[in-house]
Amino acid sequence: MTESGRALRISVLRHNPNDPDSEPHIQTFNVTETAGMTLFIALTDIRENQDPTLQFDFVCRAGICGSCGMLINGKPGLACRTQTKDFDDEIMLAPLPVFRLIGDLSVDTGAWMQRMSDRLDAWLHTGLTANVNALEERMEPALAQEIYELDRCIECGCCIAACATAQMRDDFVGAVGLNRIARFRVDPRDQRSDADMYELIGDDDGVFGCMTLLGCEDYCPKQLSLGTQIAWLRRRMVIASSRG
Repeated sequence: MTESGRALRISVLRHNPNDPDSEPHIQTFNVTETAGMTLFIALTDIRENQDPTLQFDFVCRAGICGSCGMLINGKPGLACRTQTKDFDDEIMLAPLPVFRLIGDLSVDTGAWMQRMSDRLDAWLHTGLTANVNALEERMEPALAQEIYELDRCIECGCCIAACATAQMRDDFVGAVGLNRIARFRVDPRDQRSDADMYELIGDDDGVFGCMTLLGCEDYCPKQLSLGTQIAWLRRRMVIASSRG
């Protein structure tokens, strides 16, 4: 049998919290592997040909929307960017922890991200009235690239699922939140100071709650340098607190 025709056994941790009769259980599906098959393709095949009730999320299928995050053999990842050829013929899938379970592999990352964004005032603070007709401010290409790099976060939740602190502290903003703060701190258009940022993240629910295990960076599908940003923010917050 060729590799492209392998018989895969894909096990899914299933549960519908909206069904009072539902109990968490593992269900295994048999799928024939095809060339270039991703876990998204495999799950779609299962839903279309075996069990239409299987719940999982997807939008773009290109690793941009972040919707299809899940635990893949116990590790956070994106189903659409994970090829079955990189695994043995038995694969275990489960929903991301920390987030509210919708059903099976589907979790509500949106509500968590919205709470985090509101808590951190995660928007550009300029003190200026918006003028849609004004020319965009000039910016050095190197600085624009630095901001763009931080903006590549797709809020998939993989960093939160890999974070020990996030699983122990409900209000911890996680690497995704701290990365967002770093993005605004390097942007010269944002008028907030380090002291202002300290009020947002200068506690155990913010930058000082990180245990530096770096699971966030290990499992970020966009390969962002999250540990570097957290260390940079921590140094700035220590200095800001000493000046307070």
